[in-house]
Amino acid sequence: MACAAAPAGAVAQAKPRPTQELAVLLEPHQVRPTPQTRSERPVTIPAWAPITGGATVLPVIGHATTRGGVRWLRVMLPGRPNGSTGWIAQRATRSTTTSWRIAIRTAARQVRVYRRGQLVRTVSAVVGKPSTPTPNGRFFVEESIAMPRGSAGAPYALATSARSNVLQRFEGGPGQIALHGVMNLGGVPGTAVSHGCVRLANSNIRWLAARISPGVPVTITR
Repeated sequence: MACAAAPAGAVAQAKPRPTQELAVLLEPHQVRPTPQTRSERPVTIPAWAPITGGATVLPVIGHATTRGGVRWLRVMLPGRPNGSTGWIAQRATRSTTTSWRIAIRTAARQVRVYRRGQLVRTVSAVVGKPSTPTPNGRFFVEESIAMPRGSAGAPYALATSARSNVLQRFEGGPGQIALHGVMNLGGVPGTAVSHGCVRLANSNIRWLAARISPGVPVTITR
């Protein structure tokens, strides 16, 4: 993918903004490195999320208008390399916003939840162990998934755009990082024992799942 990626671990500490612009895809979009440049190996972002089948929602971090009046959006992208961004045509998208943000601090083993720039909840979490750390960077929620009671990590998972820097594949998936429950996994919040995902007490992941939707920004720092 010929798109920009932030340097590993380069995440500035800043007060969360009150809202984040989002683009809801109404059809698949090709990603460009710049509005004027076509990629030699074009990447297409599907309009539907792979697990739930819900609409793909991407955070918007820039705008441009090229000759002829074509409007473009610079968006955050899911998958590897972590922190990738690219440009998509604004056509066939729907604009919306979110007032929610999630900030994860792995050293403190905490998840902080903000709404309209104000801290509304802080909870303890299980984070990645030293051999499979939770990656740092700026990400976003791809999907919110209700999980069967017998599933590892039930009752809910917030699958993010982040991918493990160690595990290329895990349990048949792409090494995707999620916030999820502790059902059928265990783990004591405040410890570092996971494969990179962030585990929360079941009551806390239920609270999050009731409020957090695709596109919500997720910042992970040490």
